[in-house]
Amino acid sequence: MEFNKKELAKLLQTGIDQLKLSIPSLQQEKLLSYLESLNKWNQSYNLTAVRDPKEMVGKHLLDSLALLPWITTGDRIIDVGTGAGLPGIPLAICMPEKQFTLLDSDGKKTRFLTQVVFQLGLSNIKIEQARVEEYAPEVLWDVILTRAFSDLQEMLQKTRHLCSNNGLFLAMKGQLPEDEIREMGEEFKIQNIIPLTIPGSNAERHLIIIARKNQ
Repeated sequence: MEFNKKELAKLLQTGIDQLKLSIPSLQQEKLLSYLESLNKWNQSYNLTAVRDPKEMVGKHLLDSLALLPWITTGDRIIDVGTGAGLPGIPLAICMPEKQFTLLDSDGKKTRFLTQVVFQLGLSNIKIEQARVEEYAPEVLWDVILTRAFSDLQEMLQKTRHLCSNNGLFLAMKGQLPEDEIREMGEEFKIQNIIPLTIPGSNAERHLIIIARKNQ
């Protein structure tokens, strides 16, 4: 579909204002450049089911940026099952002082991400291609991010080995998964549940912040 950068820039700025965020123009330009690459690669590589660039602004960029106020501690962040780089790329663009790792097992997606990181000069991002349960890093992360991942119990079991002792798990969900929360396991506790309002979307969104009980 047509990529009208001027129109999309207005849409992005309106959404940022509605989220009550302050994002400099240079970073907004990088966000749109990322979206342009995603739109271009998506025509051949099917990176996302969203085809309309206007929808991408809301469902991808603003949906990711809604997390910004809630990432307040830690300098090392890993986006597990990042797919086309969501929410990792938008967050890394807006938080250049933090180090991001984007993990995915799909080679075509990690190739796209490697190209985007190079193209935009995002020196605070590292791309890793691996299955999460087989990924064995030397240094752990302060924040584990997941978006559209499996249920909470499975997510926690598959990612627990990546999280530092005092680290947090941030899981983006649609409707509040009350059954998943009840079945989460005794090792973990809910630290906060934040209903997210995404500009231009009526869909339910929740951010669930989880910690280990021994913290």
